Amino acid sequence: MNRLRTETSPYLLQHADNPVDWFPWGDEALNAARAANKPILLSIGYSACHWCHVMAHESFEDTATAEVMNRLYINIKVDREERPDIDKIYQTAHQLITRRGGGWPLTVFLTPDTQLPFFAGTYFPKEARHGMPAFTDLLVQVAQHFATHGDDVARQGQAIVNALDSLEAGNASDADALTRAPLDGLREQLGNNFDPDWGGFGDAPKFPHPTSLDYLLRHWRASAHSEEPDVQALFMCALTLTRMVEGGIYDQLGGGFFRYSVDRMWAIPHFEKMLYDNGPLLALLAHLWQASGDDTFRQAATATADWVLRDMRSPEGGFWSTLDADSEGEEGRFYVWQPKEVAALLETDEYAAVATRYGLAQSANFEGRWHLQVRDSIDNTAAAVGQLGSTTTALLDSGRQKLLAARQQRVWPGRDEKILTAWNALMIRGLAIAGRALNRDDLITAAAEAVEFIRSALWQDGTLLACHNDAQARFPAYLDDHAFLLDALLELLQARWDSEHLTFAVQLADTLLDQFSDAERGGFFFTGRDHEQLIHRSRTFGDDSLPNGNGIAALALGRLGHLLGNTRYLQAAESTLQAGQTAMADFPHGHAAMITALDEYLEPPEIVVIRGAAGSGHEAQEWATAVGAIYAPRRMVFAIPADAADLPGALQERSPGDTTVAYLCRGTQCSLPMQNLNELTAAVRES
Repeated sequence: MNRLRTETSPYLLQHADNPVDWFPWGDEALNAARAANKPILLSIGYSACHWCHVMAHESFEDTATAEVMNRLYINIKVDREERPDIDKIYQTAHQLITRRGGGWPLTVFLTPDTQLPFFAGTYFPKEARHGMPAFTDLLVQVAQHFATHGDDVARQGQAIVNALDSLEAGNASDADALTRAPLDGLREQLGNNFDPDWGGFGDAPKFPHPTSLDYLLRHWRASAHSEEPDVQALFMCALTLTRMVEGGIYDQLGGGFFRYSVDRMWAIPHFEKMLYDNGPLLALLAHLWQASGDDTFRQAATATADWVLRDMRSPEGGFWSTLDADSEGEEGRFYVWQPKEVAALLETDEYAAVATRYGLAQSANFEGRWHLQVRDSIDNTAAAVGQLGSTTTALLDSGRQKLLAARQQRVWPGRDEKILTAWNALMIRGLAIAGRALNRDDLITAAAEAVEFIRSALWQDGTLLACHNDAQARFPAYLDDHAFLLDALLELLQARWDSEHLTFAVQLADTLLDQFSDAERGGFFFTGRDHEQLIHRSRTFGDDSLPNGNGIAALALGRLGHLLGNTRYLQAAESTLQAGQTAMADFPHGHAAMITALDEYLEPPEIVVIRGAAGSGHEAQEWATAVGAIYAPRRMVFAIPADAADLPGALQERSPGDTTVAYLCRGTQCSLPMQNLNELTAAVRES
């Protein structure tokens, strides 16, 4: 066993018995590199990463390769989900060095004294192929270059750090410069990149991009009452989600979405399932169900929420991180079928319906096996099997249940049972939104219990931590942890009021401003001011696999600022948008989260505060349900119990009456209290 044996990360523990003398990132490894004057081989990956496993099996488990690594390098293994701060820096460095996008596994060679990157790549094969060198040959060549060109290596590394700084040089400027131009630019770019046949943007591989889809839905709603409503924006969002739900990127039996599709048609996914994809997609499905009334989206939201609660929820109430793509050494094995296997599990009429609907009657679509996707409509399926539509639906439901039960007995893919604060926040938000839209209190309860888990296990002495596993909470939380959780709490408070959750939200907002803000240039750094000093302190505005933390911070601080009448929060949101305005203007497509926040800055949210008796079945909650039933992304609705005391800020002024009352605020203007639901619904209908 190497030095990873005492770690808690499932990914690092997968490498604990490698012959490679791995170190975790930390002082011991960095001091060893300095003392030996050996370059650092930094390998970054994560538990559900298929090619990380391939490189591990080929090279890191190979004694001969390990001997070369141990002789020439200090080897450091990092779980990118635990240390996104390190991953962000060296992914960007990889792009600067190679002039192409990165990924995982990420392989970076660093100087021993200052951790400056001087060579980088992703997956390297054990033997030379496809134009890539053999990994051991590369190891020798890089070590020789470091030994003979030390000055050049140091200069190159410093140049990369300088480039990292220059990439993030946006400064806060006059608020008058904040205009609709980035919103219009994003709408134009999404339209230009849209696939009109299969939905999504661009060609294969296709990723869900829920932040961009959410913007399109918001944009349609904002234009709905204009002379020329943008129905194409609604179409782009709805077609994309429809094609995804019908495709193989969606788990037709168990619910939930895989990471991405390898093809244009959403048919064959990369089979890992990530919590951070499914939280935003759950929220989007629920919103699209509200906007369209299409039952396809309600069913998919229901199944996705059920999957999360069934397969990804820890006994303590938090949510685990990922399911691997691989099981029994093969990608997708857990999910694929042979027709004869399905036929043996189902009744004859069930099989006929399932085979027609999900493509078992057609050619194999994944390495000689069948990955289920919708291949025919319910009506066509009913006609093909000679049944009524309602009967066919019932046959499909019973068939799916039997197949899911059988699949649950297979050898499962690995599950990474880290509980990450940021990813949990995305799921808390999704469950809160879906709970309201689907009228499911169990989803709201699950979201609230996840918040309580975070408060008990990851909020320690006023400090938020990023990761919990093996009964240990570790790593100071990042910008994303604070911003995503603040945003989630504001959604959860609309689903079920809890004054302690509002207090927690205020604490998170204050920590954002005190620990993460860039006082000189505006916006927020990815790490707090007390964080470990790395070669660069990231401050980015673009989305990646997650929505951008600065964008979510600006949105959530703006919302909390309007709710409480707190100008400090509003000013922080404004300066963040000012700092990111050049990036938004230059590349709108990459800044959807920031542009969504800009949208709410230019047209502040509408806030409805209802005061009355607490709990479901009471009038205040009935009013909130009525007002919140339609899709209105710029509206927040809070049903606050009449006996809630010591409310902060402007909420003190929203006092209860003898009967249920409601207050309607738009920006800084608020109505007199409204005494009946008809008056309230008439007022919000005007917006």
